[in-house]
Amino acid sequence: MDFVYNDGGRAAAGYKGRAGDCVVRAIAVATQKPYREVYDAINALAVEERARRGRTRSSARSGVGRTTYEGYLRTLGWEWVPTMQVGSGCRVHLRTEELPKGHLVVRLSRHLTAVIDGVIHDIYNPDRRGTRCVYGYFELAQNHKKAEK
Repeated sequence: MDFVYNDGGRAAAGYKGRAGDCVVRAIAVATQKPYREVYDAINALAVEERARRGRTRSSARSGVGRTTYEGYLRTLGWEWVPTMQVGSGCRVHLRTEELPKGHLVVRLSRHLTAVIDGVIHDIYNPDRRGTRCVYGYFELAQNHKKAEK
């Protein structure tokens, strides 16, 4: 898959250093929202969530739980499209021909990345030469696509 370096506007927003912020970067790139706006929204949702036993709350800087980012994307009109079921094995890989066109937030093992029209937008290329399994992806729901036009 083609790859474009894209930090989602993190550096432009004044953030420095390393961070486990793939969720914020992927959402900022795919939704074309400012990095700071997504960062703040994720942290606001994290404050409201109840910490589970043995786990810390979501943090835009150090890691976001699935329920937090799924809830945020749903409020923006994005819907989840699963590509893998329990016990089914990997059927969709991070390859241009296996993903639809458009803006996607793709869920991989321990990582989220943005894919726009078959091109990965991230700070590194996570495709593992086309062998990386895609668990599913978020895309803008059809009714929201029509409303934007």
